[in-house]
Amino acid sequence: MSVSYRQPGVVLTDRHFTVPLDHADPAGETIELFAREVVAGDRARQNLPWLVYLQGGPGFGANRFVGKPAWLGRALKEYRVLLLDQRGTGASTPANRQTLPLRGGPAEQAGYLTHFRADSIVRDCEAIRPAVTGGAPWTVLGQSFGGFCTVNYLSSAPEGLSAAVITGGLPSLDAHADDVYRAAYPRIERKVAAHYARYPQDVERARRIADHLLTHDVVLPNGYRLTAEAFQSLGILLGGAEGSHRLHFLLEHAFVRTAGGPALSDAFQEEVQGLLSYAGHPLYALVHEAIYGQDTRPTAWSAERVRGEFPQFDAAKALAGDGPLLFTGETVHPWVFDCDPALRPLRETAELLAARTDWTPLYDPARLAANEVPVAAAVYHDDMYVDTAHSLRTARAVRGLRTWVTDEFEHDGVRAGGPRVLDRLLALARDEA
Repeated sequence: MSVSYRQPGVVLTDRHFTVPLDHADPAGETIELFAREVVAGDRARQNLPWLVYLQGGPGFGANRFVGKPAWLGRALKEYRVLLLDQRGTGASTPANRQTLPLRGGPAEQAGYLTHFRADSIVRDCEAIRPAVTGGAPWTVLGQSFGGFCTVNYLSSAPEGLSAAVITGGLPSLDAHADDVYRAAYPRIERKVAAHYARYPQDVERARRIADHLLTHDVVLPNGYRLTAEAFQSLGILLGGAEGSHRLHFLLEHAFVRTAGGPALSDAFQEEVQGLLSYAGHPLYALVHEAIYGQDTRPTAWSAERVRGEFPQFDAAKALAGDGPLLFTGETVHPWVFDCDPALRPLRETAELLAARTDWTPLYDPARLAANEVPVAAAVYHDDMYVDTAHSLRTARAVRGLRTWVTDEFEHDGVRAGGPRVLDRLLALARDEA
């Protein structure tokens, strides 16, 4: 049953779908998907083509927009938009510490989570498309991990697409997770250096906070154990347009004087726990490295292992000298399953996923080389989250794919640049630019 209602300038319809957990077993267990249809209020009765939006992540539900901000306003000029909560996220059947024990023990939970990668998400899209469009192909907009899903879509079901637009999400077709992180740490180091060049006062502030965490046991109000390594992971902010400024404002008043000496302020702790907690998106931590698994090699906590090749990221070593503390970026480490109460019950499940050796390929190079779907991709020049060189190599491997390489935006360009970014990419896909 669908329900429609209005917001300023738009009509929204909440839609629910039932799909197989395992599309290879269509008669087996099912899960529920939620998607929100959005159409401009003055075009609600028109027969418009469809655009389905695939959110970044993995593990995040689709944006909850009010009205038509960012890219949505541009899309609504010609499309009905479907904002899909990918399986396990948002209002779709959730996968978290509360629900996963219903599957059984860690082995059963890990087996269940193997069905939450890009290939299953794309098959979900194809399963619901006939009910949404009447069978007509649609345009897909994939942001970040949503772009990974879009490349899988082009590999596995291009007949479902009239066009594809990708923002900051062209994956390597064949890189192991180790290759991804080996390329990532130098990019992260550049972002940290740029932050300290902009805010040199933050060098000492970050060192002081890390030193405090190395010598004190700090547990945030939500039960998250804040270690120096966890503090370093706040560097994930540096990949966004406003991230450096947000990090600076976070650091500037971290300490307060107390009867027991300097302590991290309640305000600092409250903001940090909101940034670090995985309670709202546990799949991000659970399957993050699995999105790179494509063969018999385990991911085996790749980000943690590869970090050992870059000793400059070791907090204790940095503080023993006079160099700056380096923040880290989009990396998931085994210790987060000890620090975060939302993840602690899932530590063994995560270990089993990290050890898995039967990942199937996500992309079909031969089919991509013969691609006939109009496709355009924004590649951000020094994207902290997705390696530019990997993206451009993939762009060359997809027949007809047109790129817009820009340093005007960071990874969140489709939000920050909004209508202009989407307009440029749609024009490229149509060969109008």
